[in-house]
Amino acid sequence: MVLNLVWLGFFLSAFIVALIQLALGDLTVLPRLLTAMFESAKTGFEISIGLVGIMAMWLGFMKIGERAGMIDAFARGVNPVFRHLFPGIPPRHPAQGAMTMNISANLLGLDNAATPLGLKAMQELQTLNPKPDTATNAQIMFLVLNTAGLTLIPTSVIAIRQTMAVKQGLVNFNAADIFLPTLLATGCSFLSALIAVAVVQRLPLWRAGLLLPLLAFTVPVIGLVMWLSRFPPDQAAQWMGVIGAGFIFSVVVLFLIGGMVRRVNVYETFIEGAKEGFGVAVQIIPYLVAMLVAIAVFRAAGLMELLMNAIASGVAALGLPTDFLPALPVGLMKILSGSGARGLMVDVMQTYGVDSFPAKLAAIIQGSTETTFYVLAVYFGSVGVKNTRHALPCALFADLVGLVAAVMVAYAFFK
Repeated sequence: MVLNLVWLGFFLSAFIVALIQLALGDLTVLPRLLTAMFESAKTGFEISIGLVGIMAMWLGFMKIGERAGMIDAFARGVNPVFRHLFPGIPPRHPAQGAMTMNISANLLGLDNAATPLGLKAMQELQTLNPKPDTATNAQIMFLVLNTAGLTLIPTSVIAIRQTMAVKQGLVNFNAADIFLPTLLATGCSFLSALIAVAVVQRLPLWRAGLLLPLLAFTVPVIGLVMWLSRFPPDQAAQWMGVIGAGFIFSVVVLFLIGGMVRRVNVYETFIEGAKEGFGVAVQIIPYLVAMLVAIAVFRAAGLMELLMNAIASGVAALGLPTDFLPALPVGLMKILSGSGARGLMVDVMQTYGVDSFPAKLAAIIQGSTETTFYVLAVYFGSVGVKNTRHALPCALFADLVGLVAAVMVAYAFFK
């Protein structure tokens, strides 16, 4: 409902402003809006089709990892941490496996696999719910961690950046240079979500079984950040691209070796998974076109510039830099709609260039947060929960921390 109003507002506000400009003698305003609509629709289609090959490749490798048991092994590895976060769930309850697999799929960027696993987890958690219309502590913790969107590999964002770089004629562009900044931002969002829910639910976080895995994750990342801080921004960005590309390629090789050891026919399995890539890429066409057209009309009417100038004046009055502002709408929209935020991210990349600071920040934001209202509505709605208790405040707090962290990380690495 909220996204419907936002989308409608883009068109109506642009039309009203266009009529005012027409009355003032600007005879080019309506043709300009129409041209923007058609050009943005074409761009949305071209970007989506450009994703087909990349998504097919990635889903093919992920299918090999799944058949090789690598994803299941990863899920078993993080399962001990879950026992501390969900004390109300009995040992070996089916909900544990579904939750573990859901968050593991999110970590690996498997959005298409994560949603059905998440819905299954909510159904299993609902079997333990004494008040079916009220969210349990376990359900809230599970969903808030989902909205925090911890992702090791922001697959779709990297794919879109690479597609846009080709479209803009960039040579030797490394779309994975946002890997480490995105990991830092999403890590901050995840930790803030975990702490917020733990404080409300009075969960003891100071346990070795929980702290040791968190330290095992954060210490290497902090070490990398400290090492990269010794370099100028250009060199640091180059090294981040090397690290990001190296990590992703290492995951691919690990899956292939696992498949070889398990005697999986890796070629046929890759083909099977790759077939899903076309469907995933085509699926986003209507969403991306819808949002790009609305944003293009809004921008062609001069409203985006007017809005950004107004915000920039307020930010500048506080003595803060303003070059992050073009990416800010991506973070605000991401709370409401992933497809809407994706459209805004693409718009920033088109307007400022995919290798610009606003475009890099927009990519970090897109890869480090989740669609809070969508996740809460779909997951709670699937089991008939109406009283969500403290789920929304905790999720929004994590969103805010993640957005601030994304801005700070982007300045640290790219400025």
